[in-house]
Amino acid sequence: VVCFFTAGWIFDIFYGVDMLQLLTQLPGADSALRYRVAEEGPPDVKIGNVAADLGLTAGTGSGDVTFALESGSEFFKIDNVTGELTTGPRRIDREKLPQCQMIFDENECFLDFEVSVIGPLQSWVDLFEGRVVITDINDNTPSFPSPVLQLSVEENRPIGTLYLLPTATDRDFGRNGIDRYELIQDGAVGSGSTRRTAGGNPISRVDGLGDRRGRSGDIGGGPRSTVFELQVADIPDGEKQPQLIVKGTLDREQKDSYELVLRVRDGGNPPRSSQALLRVSITDVNDNSPQFERSTYEAEMAENAPPGTPVLQVRASDRDIGVNGQVEYVFGAATESVRRLLRLDEATGWLSVLHRIDREDVAQLRFTVTARDRGQPPRTDRTTVILAVRDENDNVPVVEIRKIGRIPVRDGAALVPENVLVDTPVALVQVSDRDQGENGAVTCTVVGDVPFTLKPAGETVNKKKYFLHTSALLDYEATKEYSVTIVAVDSGSPSLSSNSSLMVRVVDINDHAPTFAQSVVEVHFAENNTPGERVVTVVATDADSGKNAEIAYSLDPAGNGPFYIDADNGDIRATGVLDREQRERYELRVIAKDKGTPSLQGSATVVVQVTDRNDNAPKFVQEIFTFYVKENLLANSPVGMVTVTDADEGENAELSLFREEMFSIENNTGTIFSSASFDREKLSSYTFRVRAVDGGEPRKTATATISLIVTDENDNAPSITSPTNESYTLLPPASSARTIVRTVTALDSDTGPNADLRYALVGGNPFRLFEIGHTNGVITLAEPLERRHRGLHRLVVRVNDSGAPSLCATALVHVFINESLANATLVDAQVARSLMAPLSLDIAGDPDSERALGKQRLSVAIGVLAGAAAVILVILLVVTARQCGAQGKNGYEAGKKEPEEDFFSPPGAQPQAGCSRGSDRGRKPRRDKRNGSGIGAAAGGGKADRSLYSGIVTVNGLPRMGGGRRHQSSPDLARHYKSSSPLPAVNLQPHSPPAEGKKHQAVQDLPPSNTFVGSGDAMSLGSDQCSEYGCQTGNKYSKQVGALGRDWDDLVSMSPLSFVCLGCTKIFNLS
Repeated sequence: VVCFFTAGWIFDIFYGVDMLQLLTQLPGADSALRYRVAEEGPPDVKIGNVAADLGLTAGTGSGDVTFALESGSEFFKIDNVTGELTTGPRRIDREKLPQCQMIFDENECFLDFEVSVIGPLQSWVDLFEGRVVITDINDNTPSFPSPVLQLSVEENRPIGTLYLLPTATDRDFGRNGIDRYELIQDGAVGSGSTRRTAGGNPISRVDGLGDRRGRSGDIGGGPRSTVFELQVADIPDGEKQPQLIVKGTLDREQKDSYELVLRVRDGGNPPRSSQALLRVSITDVNDNSPQFERSTYEAEMAENAPPGTPVLQVRASDRDIGVNGQVEYVFGAATESVRRLLRLDEATGWLSVLHRIDREDVAQLRFTVTARDRGQPPRTDRTTVILAVRDENDNVPVVEIRKIGRIPVRDGAALVPENVLVDTPVALVQVSDRDQGENGAVTCTVVGDVPFTLKPAGETVNKKKYFLHTSALLDYEATKEYSVTIVAVDSGSPSLSSNSSLMVRVVDINDHAPTFAQSVVEVHFAENNTPGERVVTVVATDADSGKNAEIAYSLDPAGNGPFYIDADNGDIRATGVLDREQRERYELRVIAKDKGTPSLQGSATVVVQVTDRNDNAPKFVQEIFTFYVKENLLANSPVGMVTVTDADEGENAELSLFREEMFSIENNTGTIFSSASFDREKLSSYTFRVRAVDGGEPRKTATATISLIVTDENDNAPSITSPTNESYTLLPPASSARTIVRTVTALDSDTGPNADLRYALVGGNPFRLFEIGHTNGVITLAEPLERRHRGLHRLVVRVNDSGAPSLCATALVHVFINESLANATLVDAQVARSLMAPLSLDIAGDPDSERALGKQRLSVAIGVLAGAAAVILVILLVVTARQCGAQGKNGYEAGKKEPEEDFFSPPGAQPQAGCSRGSDRGRKPRRDKRNGSGIGAAAGGGKADRSLYSGIVTVNGLPRMGGGRRHQSSPDLARHYKSSSPLPAVNLQPHSPPAEGKKHQAVQDLPPSNTFVGSGDAMSLGSDQCSEYGCQTGNKYSKQVGALGRDWDDLVSMSPLSFVCLGCTKIFNLS
């Protein structure tokens, strides 16, 4: 036994020496730890090593010395063995930290933490404070107050006139804050872009092409006037002010508006940017701006000033008179909190309190006030207002009790072993006051006869920390638990105080204080009560006896509200009438004191929940709701939503909505549904009322007006009113260019762009003789008329609206070129035949005219060289057939049936579709079932059917005329589109210069199939010519030619004649 105690004594000596060395290494308790970390970082980012920064070496890493994070655990965590400080799972957003809301210096945004260094068996504890500076990253995009910025600029202002533009805001600051503004032209051709350097000098221009009234055709070259420039000024408060400078002449009568894009970028990496549409309106002159008396107004106001308290008056004067000299005041660059807390009188410029201001939330209000006159457009001036909020002693001290070291604190109770030494710290007490100066200077003490005392542990601004130490030995057998009350009192006038209690349970005092059965009593009490009505009765008990058990009740004056308590029986009564809508919850602290010496007391919290009565009617957020809905919306579709509120609660706030019969409304959301579809052309607006009824007794109601405006959809195609498809116009051949031929008139039931019509010639104009006005539909003569142009011309006119998607209509305009209507019946027959012909077929002039001239010349040639020409023709036919057979192996094959083709098209004819812009190339031609036209229709035609096109040789023949004239305003145009010939043609170009040594020249465009068409050359004046519609023939189609009544003598009589080898790639010209 002696040896055992001796060895233990020696071990204690060596262990004490080691601990003494470790204690000498610790820095003073007032040393601070400083770190930096970026916001928005992930968890477990290393911040620093507390052990290393404190210079601790002995005992660390072995578990003898441990670390604990006493505060700041919301964002940080620490390794209790190594002392490594890292970020916690909650991300740090610098812009959302309350203490960083008004901080614009990166080093001033920080989070404090506390770390305790604990010795073995908690034989000693040291507390250290630390601070982590939160650095800013570029995680916020600068933005303008509105996506559309309006600016009014007066006309006739001198060049260099400057206009202030709305500034953008960026929640970031410094390098990540606003760096530059840019002004760019939105969608105009040739517009420049406005950019500026960091210095804010204007360096580029914007062309004034944004006017919506700009003329078409301005895309080409030529000088463009420079109208605006952007200048960015650095104002004294450090912000950048974008300014618009007039660089060109502004004439409202010529151009009354411009649309630009104002872009803002920050200086982050990568930078963030946003933009707003800047609409500049040019108006008449108002040449004097209001001027403030001072550029900056500064004032001081007391916090908690009641609403309506005047604070400051800003004044501006305007040298103009009348409405241009009447000045009104509005907030300029002001945050939402400024607009919520202050009211600005538009007429007098007085700033007054709108809502009570708490200095602890807002210490300073800085904003701008804009003075503008009532001219058109108004002119403005801006001044800066700085309001400092003076502190009032309106915050009670806050006492917070936390654990320290290894002694846990749970549910307000500390579990302390009974064998702890005297002067052992058992809890950490932190006392703070949100007020400043003397109002925030707090003294703290322990109330009651308990074996505990407070010792200072550190102090910062408006914050003190204490260790709660034991002041005597604890004996579990004598006393099992202690209730420790800590009272904090500030130095304000009058002073405010608060207290907090800690239950110390001795694990294995003050004699008995009065206690309540419940620490929190909740009672429901109806509003609109009678003054003096009893609310609740509270009863406290005391385990003592005699005087020590006699209890007197009182309410804590710090928060008793409109209540009082009977000191003898504990009845709590209301002193006035309660209004739930103003305040629905009261917390009363009831103090029960015994009459012992010293007196002990207990307290309980009484929560008075004010219940509701139906004393408030429903209220719509606005009296008139206006909604815009597209026409043709399906029935039972939502068309708008109304919002109605009721200041009551429960059944008194359960609202039912009623509406007109044509609409339905959903009670839960306020969504209005239509019971039928809308047609703007029938009814463009609806107005009805919605009624809201609450569920209280008696019921209360409110009504609102709903205005529903139906917007236009492009659901009506243009309707052509003139001319009809059967009509035609007589045009004399002597008409000169620019002669008005006919006007196409169309209507559209829609409005706006959906009714903006465009006219275009999409077919029937192979000679480019006619032009049409794209906006007015006027058809004019573009070129002088020639003899070959005589006859009937069919123009295909398409009328498109400007909707999306565009709708269209098609009209046929017939023009008969002749001196007079000698045979109107023949013209009517040609028009009727035109209505039956495919739209891809160009009807342009009478081929009989050219053919008659060709026959006259051919007769002279036949009379001189009839025999020689016949022999030469037969020889050349044989040679041609052999060469085609040798070269057409990949094209036409003898005996193989080819699909019928439609060669009824003049040179250069292009197939046209109806409203579609595609072509019919590659489709098979269809028969016209209604008129019985087919492949062999031409075989039995005769001259009567070929009066207009008697000089044309075609494979399919012409459609036969119907029994009578068709009287309809629009033919089946889709049938014509589907009937068009799908293949291109090889045409002899009569206006091409002849090749050297040759009389005729062919310009070829080889098609993908075995169909070619040839035409004569107009260069040979001494010989007959083919019609402008072309002469087609070939050995492959001899049967069709025979069916048309043509024989070899007729072919020989045509000189010069071009033969085309079907299936080969050469054209042979015969003279």
